[in-house]
Amino acid sequence: MSSKPVKTLRSPLGRVRGLGSAKSGVSHWWLQRVTAVALVPLVLILAVVLLRIGTADHAAVVAAFRNPLLAVLAVLAIIAVFWHLRLGLQVVIEDYIHVERSKIAVLLAVTFAVFLVGALCLLSVLKLFFGV
Repeated sequence: MSSKPVKTLRSPLGRVRGLGSAKSGVSHWWLQRVTAVALVPLVLILAVVLLRIGTADHAAVVAAFRNPLLAVLAVLAIIAVFWHLRLGLQVVIEDYIHVERSKIAVLLAVTFAVFLVGALCLLSVLKLFFGV
């Protein structure tokens, strides 16, 4: 018994459309690259500043972070670092955890942890800036 291929009027693209996601991968890849590029100058500037005030007392550190430019750079760096971290961890989790329930649970836990620690870092910089 031989089976003949079923004739269809649909094009090859029409037959595969809707069978998988080809939408989010590119934007995810671009976001990772954009955050990585943004991190280069931000981290370099902040590293220089932190090395200069690293041995200073608390009052000098507070005074440095009261500078709006430094506070904005620190906030941007924190956002970029934790966004980049979240994107990278998502890729690793999706690649190496194959059980769907476990994957979703780990993604939720990682997302929560990244946002929690990022929010604490932002709060710290804002407290320094506003002198609270």
